Order: sequence, then structure tokens, then C-alpha cells
Amino acid sequence: MLRKLIVAGLALVLIGAVACGGGDDPGDDSSAESDAASAAAASPPSGIEISPALGGNPTPTVSAAQAVDDDRSGGTLRVLGRDPPTLDPSLVSDTSSARIVLEIFSGLVRLDNNLQIVPDIAETWDVSEGGTVYTFTIRDDARFSDGTPVLASDFKWAMERAANPDTESTVAELYLADIIGVQDIIDGNATTAAGIEVVDDRTLRFTIDAPKAYFLAKLTYPTAFALKRENVESGGRTWTDEPIGSGPFILEEYRIGERMILARNENYYDRHAYLDRVVINLAGGVAMAMYEADEIDLTGVGLADLDRVQDPNDALNRDLVSVPPGFTTSYIGFNVEEPPFNDVKFRQALAHAIDKELIAEQVFAGLVRPAKGVLPPLFPGFNENLRTLDFDPVKAQRLLAESSYPTLSDRDKRIVITTQGTGGSPSLSIEVMADMWSQTLGVEVEIQQVEFATYLQDLYRNRLQAFFGGWEADYPDPQDWIDILFHSESPRNDGNYSNPEVDRLVEQARTEQDVVLRTKLYQDAEQIIIDEVAWLPVWWDTQGLALIKPRVQGYNFLPMTIEIFKDIWIKE
Repeated sequence: MLRKLIVAGLALVLIGAVACGGGDDPGDDSSAESDAASAAAASPPSGIEISPALGGNPTPTVSAAQAVDDDRSGGTLRVLGRDPPTLDPSLVSDTSSARIVLEIFSGLVRLDNNLQIVPDIAETWDVSEGGTVYTFTIRDDARFSDGTPVLASDFKWAMERAANPDTESTVAELYLADIIGVQDIIDGNATTAAGIEVVDDRTLRFTIDAPKAYFLAKLTYPTAFALKRENVESGGRTWTDEPIGSGPFILEEYRIGERMILARNENYYDRHAYLDRVVINLAGGVAMAMYEADEIDLTGVGLADLDRVQDPNDALNRDLVSVPPGFTTSYIGFNVEEPPFNDVKFRQALAHAIDKELIAEQVFAGLVRPAKGVLPPLFPGFNENLRTLDFDPVKAQRLLAESSYPTLSDRDKRIVITTQGTGGSPSLSIEVMADMWSQTLGVEVEIQQVEFATYLQDLYRNRLQAFFGGWEADYPDPQDWIDILFHSESPRNDGNYSNPEVDRLVEQARTEQDVVLRTKLYQDAEQIIIDEVAWLPVWWDTQGLALIKPRVQGYNFLPMTIEIFKDIWIKE
């Protein structure tokens, strides 16, 4: 989904990147909180693997629905957040939206706390021997929040709606186009997909274009979630003001720029949420001050407060918890069709002119790790042996001299890097990188800040010359990065990068059933991407710190965006 680059606070739960797909919310690394707690993440659970080869007919089960009747029930969680760009599952392309949508809506399958695919609205599923037909059985106790049943037809209608050009989804093609007939809808040549078949009220069948081990994982993304047609059609463009979902929470109140309240969904099919509600402060503020004033229940810890909270004599020390790294990569992207970024040697010169190690230590005090590649550490397919473009000012100067732009002409000299922001000074790390380019190469860069929704819109329409962004994994498979972000025909190839060999490698990986070979195909493609600086990866998360009120129990920091509020309770 489409991550992090993460603005802090615990806004840890509510502010993130594009990925969500997936991601691109670059965050503000000048803020105190984001320096130390740049993502809501946890140690990746053991056993996370690339999507396995197809085979077998899994028939997992889930617990029966039940209300909460123990001493964990009740209470309100208070967090700091910001307005999500959308609450429409068909349109979600960033983690700040996904974190809310995942609490209100649900799909056939989901990722659990171990990042394994488990049943959600689907009770069981069956995969054909050839790996192209998936048959799901819908739970007979699945209900929307208004009490009406969730049927197979609700999934079909929602997916076809997402693919319809009138919906203007930027993610439908990424996550649904493997299904036969969906691309025809996206292209405006059909309104229904033959590959989405309602067998009966409780049986849904998908036929995809080729056996793809990651297809099931794609169904955990919001574009595949059930929607109640009457709710969407009667509400028009503002239907998400009163959404009827099937997740563990409902939207009780939403005042833009002020607050959002999620309340327990009493019609949820599984064990009901412990919390009565979650109150999300959208008005902004200094997270640490709000935490100390008991206005919010959790926040990240930045450099300004690091020494204080680590002092055992400080009252806040008892609330301190570690936040291990998440599956996110922050980067500088280039539109490689625009001068001067259409010259690979110019891009390579920029890469060699940045001393990431120095910035990580001096700007972030070691709270970020210099990124070497696209895939973050511990993620399936991560390549420890990736060849990287390290800091080398002499080589940077030589490459610049060999490029088509040894000295930028008036036509090409204005280089603008766009980042998300709402005023004030831009991220210090971007300013430091710009200064390094100026000092080493004589290349001057202008940093432009725009509001997040505008940033996303311009990014998806390839309007940006260069951009500081981030990507968080939507599911634990390198296809979610290497294919989605760099295949020449991908709608999320935001930099217009094109390399026939990269295309060939990822196309072969799509249907390769040998896990070892498929991993190597992605790693070979990643090496080309790094060599050609399609992306300039800059930071990975390292372990950070956060403060959580002792009253908050069961809060899980996870390396990817999944629903988490259901398992939290308040101990008074």
C-alpha cells in the first residue's frame, strides 16, 4: 500500500507512506518525534517468507463470533493523527488512509500479527491444481455494521466498481488486474469481469490470467474489500461520511481537521474489539507536550527528548518502549524522462555525492540506517550482497563530467524536489543532501513542499520532476516493490523508469513457482534498478523509541499496516 518517511507521534498508527502500496508520505525528519520513532513497526516475526509456490488447498478456520465479556472490555484510546486523503477502500493509496479503512472494512483474507495470510470474511478457500482458480466460501455469520449479511455479490460489485474508470482508482490495476476481465473494465471496454463469479450467496470464484503465488496476498489490500452497494450509491460522492463496513470498528464521528472517533462494531463477526472507541486528534499539536498533558496515550520520542526519557529518574522513563524497524524505505525518486534526470550518469553522480552515513549519524543521531537498496532489511528477498553506489565525491564529479549535463543550461538548471509538507522549513535531511550536491557537483536544488493529498495527486500523474517519498510494503513479497514500482507499464511507476531487462525479470518472476529462483529474479532486477538509480534510496528504519501510557494494553507495533485496534484494551 502505497508508507513512511513516517511522520511521527503516534500518529505512529495513523500517519504514513504510500503503499499502500502499499506507500509516499515522506514525513518530516525535522520533527522531534519522527527522528526517533519513524514508523509503527515491530521486529519482523520469524518465519516471514516470500509467497510460497502454489499448491495444496488450504482450508483454514477462524474462531466463532463472540462479544467481549471479560475485564478487558471498555475504555477509549486517544491518539494523534491527521485527516486521511480518503476512506474509500477503492481509492486507498497511502498508509494514513489504510490504517483507518482497515479498521472499518474487511476483505476475504487478511494479514495477522505474524504477517501470515489468514481468513477474514472468507471461511475457507480452495486453489485449483493449475493455480489460476480461487474459490472462496463466505462465512455465514458475516455481517455489515448495520446487521445485513455480507454476500459474495458484495465483493464482486466492490471490485468491479474499483476497476470502473468513473471511480478514478489509482490502485485497482495494481491489485486486481490479474483477474480475468478486470483490465477490460479499467480500459472502459466492459462493466463486469468474467473472472469474478458469484456461484451463490456464500461462494465467490476468481479466475486469474496465470498462476501467481502472490495473488492471495493482493486480496488483503482494500481494493478487494466488500462494500454495501446501497450505502455507496445512496451516499454519492460523500458516502464515506457514513460508511457501512464489516470491520471491527465503525466511524462514529468525523470532523475534518478536528477529530475522528471509531466505535466498536457490535455486528462484527469475530471477537469484538475490547475498546469502546478510538479518538483520533486531527487538530495537530506538539505530540510530546500533548502526551505529558495526558491528551494522547502514545507518541514517538525525538532527539530533543531522547536523553530525558532514557533517564531512569525521569517520570516518563516508565512509559518507554522500543519500536523496532518496519518494512519501509524512504527515497528520492526521479522522473527519468525529464532533463537532467534522463541521463543515467547524472543520476549516478547525484548518488555518489551523498554521504548517507554522515547524515544518518549527524542529522539523525544514528536513528536511521542508510538505505542501500529498494527492499528493506529482513524483508523477504532482501539482498545482503547488493552492489551499491556509495559516497565517492571524486567519482561523482567524473560521472557528472561524462554526463550530458556537465554544466546545466538555463533550460535545465532548475531542479525541483517535491516533498509533502504544510509549511515551515523542509526536512533537514533533504536540505543537507541538497547542500552536498551543491558543494560537490555545483548542482543547485529547489525544495518544494505541498499538502499531502496534492503531493499524491501530482505523483500519480507523473507531474513531479523529482520527489522525496517513501514506500511501505502492502504484503510480504518483493513483487509489491520491484514489479509494482519499476515495471515500465505499472501505473505506480512514478518516475517513468523503463528497462527491458527489468521488465523481463519481473514478468518471469510473476509466474515462477520455485521460491529460490523467483527471489533471485527480483534481486537481479533490483541490482539493475540501483545501478541505474531509478530510485535513490536514502533511509531505512532502525529501532526507535515511543511512549505509551501504562493504561494501554495490547498495543502491537508491526512492520506493516494492518488493523490493530481490536486487540488493544485499557487497564484503569
